[in-house]
Amino acid sequence: MNIYKSAKNSVIALAALCVSGLSTSAFAVNCAGLPEWNSTAAYGGSTQVQESGKAYKANWWSQGHSPASYSGQWQEWTLLGACDGAASSAPSSVAPSSSSAPSSVAPSSKSSSSVAVVSSSSIAAGNCASTQYVAGTAYSAGQLVQNAGSEYRCTVAGWCGSTAAWAYAPGTGAHWQQAWELVKSCGAVSSSISSSAPSSVAPSSKSSSSSSSVAPSSIASSSKSSTSSTGNGRVPGDAAALPKHALVGYWHNFDNGSGVIRLADVDASWDVIVIAFVDDAGNGSVEFRLDPALNKAQFIADVAAKRAQGKNIVLSYGGEKGTVTLNNSTNLANFVNSTAAIINEYGFDGVDIDLESGAGVMHGAPVISNMVSAIKQLHAMYPDLYVSMAPEHPYVQGGYVAYTGIWGAYLPMIDQLRNELDLLHVQLYNNGGLATPYAAQSYQAGTVDMMVASARMLIEGFPLANGTAGNFKGLRPDQVALGLPSGPRAAGSGQATTADINKAVDCLVKRSNCGSNTPLAAYADFRGVMTWSINWDVKDGRIFSVPVGNHLNALP
Repeated sequence: MNIYKSAKNSVIALAALCVSGLSTSAFAVNCAGLPEWNSTAAYGGSTQVQESGKAYKANWWSQGHSPASYSGQWQEWTLLGACDGAASSAPSSVAPSSSSAPSSVAPSSKSSSSVAVVSSSSIAAGNCASTQYVAGTAYSAGQLVQNAGSEYRCTVAGWCGSTAAWAYAPGTGAHWQQAWELVKSCGAVSSSISSSAPSSVAPSSKSSSSSSSVAPSSIASSSKSSTSSTGNGRVPGDAAALPKHALVGYWHNFDNGSGVIRLADVDASWDVIVIAFVDDAGNGSVEFRLDPALNKAQFIADVAAKRAQGKNIVLSYGGEKGTVTLNNSTNLANFVNSTAAIINEYGFDGVDIDLESGAGVMHGAPVISNMVSAIKQLHAMYPDLYVSMAPEHPYVQGGYVAYTGIWGAYLPMIDQLRNELDLLHVQLYNNGGLATPYAAQSYQAGTVDMMVASARMLIEGFPLANGTAGNFKGLRPDQVALGLPSGPRAAGSGQATTADINKAVDCLVKRSNCGSNTPLAAYADFRGVMTWSINWDVKDGRIFSVPVGNHLNALP
């Protein structure tokens, strides 16, 4: 993020599909009328196509990823069956779609209103010779265990072996269906398997109409105020509703001179705490490493305590020197699975994309399309996943000057994830002034005009490459925040006084206190301000969080 830091309709032809808790099978499909998959076409969720004599359904938005190559676990496509009448079997661990759902899940506010549910009474009873489930055991895919009076088969080895029994204990964990499938009752029907789903759900605060994801049945119907019995009031990936105007800060897991602080010592003024950063573990996988000065169990407890206070704790990819490996389908699958494992282990609410030059983000790079796919997959797994981005301004507003290389390289990713995106806070520092459509000269970094103009471009939209490459369509005001250093030591350049930050916010929210640049309207829902970093703010005596946080709280 700066020189001081390291590195989310129609269903044709499933009449022959009988939803079963034992496996998910794809049957013969009538492909008459199904278009052939086209590598240049973009497909929305639930769109059906055929390729090489087989029918597939898009789980979410997809472009350029062949159904035959991307129909594995948690990937864009689900194999529906062969077009020639020969039944074919799909992996039993495919991601749940709108046409079938695990037995104990309720419909998400972002999914269709009907969910197929398996009753535990329909599972055959019998004697179970398998061993008793023990959390943390290294179970392999296909291995049988018994728990809570029923027998289960492991479908995702990494999650079957999780130490988080509250999440993955078969039959009783909040997310057990992501790791196990029910085989049979061990002599008596298990009362722990839900046999019905709520008939209705409250609308989500996000409005994506293409998601086919489902939420655990323990989650309350209101997607942003759900509760569960996990000990902290919310399940992982279940973000709390943001206040109308929010203060966002990065807490970093390393000492860059500001010191390492416990999450418990972060004051209550922060509405979103972004945890920086995960590390690239190779082949797509990511891992989160705590500073040796911190205790893991204590950190997890601190995360839970903050979430219980209504804060969102978000895991960030990248940083100034941070990388991710997202070059192919294997990388993508590993990236999604390892991210989900971290979310579940630590109880995080979502993810933040803070990829910079070290991650190779530029137009046409596979990291862009694969990151879009990864976020959509994670959003399907966690329907209320918090998603934010913190690109440097050349990668976003820089598209006004040029639309090649790094210039505007984030814009396709922002555009394709606008339904999943909670907050975009572009970094307005360490990159000099900002060229905009509003003035002949660039606005100087740290000025009220630069801050206002940067937000206007994101909300009102702007022409790409001075009008030669189309236009970027603006986001909602509640999806946009300013991104600034917390003080003189937090970044190399681009600092703004807190007085000017508050003036810029007033200008955007109320059209008052503006400089020479004034927005087209008062954006009353403009979200707020992000800063790098919480650690530096604490070190410097809270010179940022107190004046800016108090100002945001006082806004209408």
